[in-house]
Amino acid sequence: MKTWMALLLGAGLGLVPTAGRAQTPPTEVTFGTNWLAQAEHGGYYQALADGTYEKYGLKVTIVPGGPRASNRMLMTVGKLDFYMGGSLIQAFSAVEKDIPTIVVAAHFQKEPQALLSHPGQGLDTFESLKTSNDILLSKDGFATFYQWMKAEYGFRDEQVKPFGFTPAPFIANPRAVQQGYVTAEPLVIERAAGFKPNVFLLADYGFSTYSTTVETRRELVEKNPDLVQRFVDASTIGWYNYLYGDNAKANELIKRDNPEMTDELIAYSIARMKEYGIVDSGDATTLGIGAMTDARMKDFFDKMVKAGLFRADLDYRKAYTLRFVNKGVGLNLRK
Repeated sequence: MKTWMALLLGAGLGLVPTAGRAQTPPTEVTFGTNWLAQAEHGGYYQALADGTYEKYGLKVTIVPGGPRASNRMLMTVGKLDFYMGGSLIQAFSAVEKDIPTIVVAAHFQKEPQALLSHPGQGLDTFESLKTSNDILLSKDGFATFYQWMKAEYGFRDEQVKPFGFTPAPFIANPRAVQQGYVTAEPLVIERAAGFKPNVFLLADYGFSTYSTTVETRRELVEKNPDLVQRFVDASTIGWYNYLYGDNAKANELIKRDNPEMTDELIAYSIARMKEYGIVDSGDATTLGIGAMTDARMKDFFDKMVKAGLFRADLDYRKAYTLRFVNKGVGLNLRK
């Protein structure tokens, strides 16, 4: 789930293709993102820019998302091969609605969703946010992570006010709390208002979803698992090289696809992804970027059941497969 800010501002396991693959034409692959190009998509642009996809025998076209895009639908009906999902709530919902899609990797160990508050106003801890009567949330935020906040921490419906995707109401009201991505919104607020807001990353308080997932159709997993594996591995290598290598060419591609993007925001987003362990933390430190585990999936599903989003008898395991991850791909590239 993206917010208005996005509108403003070498080697690894399996890296060297076989001789047979090198002699065949690359497989054309389409990958739809869920928003406009930005640093949070950097690993995929890196794999495109530095030739990693090509080394894996792939000719990848990245199809940016945006406010009028329908990339999830296009993937579901076979017009795109892969899709960059958001939180696991979407994946669980697909199972609930009998939509034949599946998560094959999770390139973010933590969702970047955060709440922001003014410093020095009695809102300096996550628990103290319950004293604000002006929590500015989108409809989607209210329907998802705020239901978890109510169930886990005792937040109340009457505290919520509509979020208009502009920071002006938050800046004007020192007792306001606003949703935002830890990789973006704090910067624009600092630039516009001259202060650094308090930042509360929901993942660090128990909102344990994976994010920036790679989703595809079950049919593709069944009929062409080698293609899925190559795309997952190459994308993972891309994320290591984007975070720890020379990402200049990838950033140029991002700015090409999203002319509103700035060098300052890209640099800020990369720094925050590293600081908060958005991509490379937890299980990813031993299993590799993109890691997923059954235990983590169950933990988040149980929390969503408690929050009233899903029935306890939903077969949430149909939402994902561990077949293509947890193989240590790219671990040697971490710096």
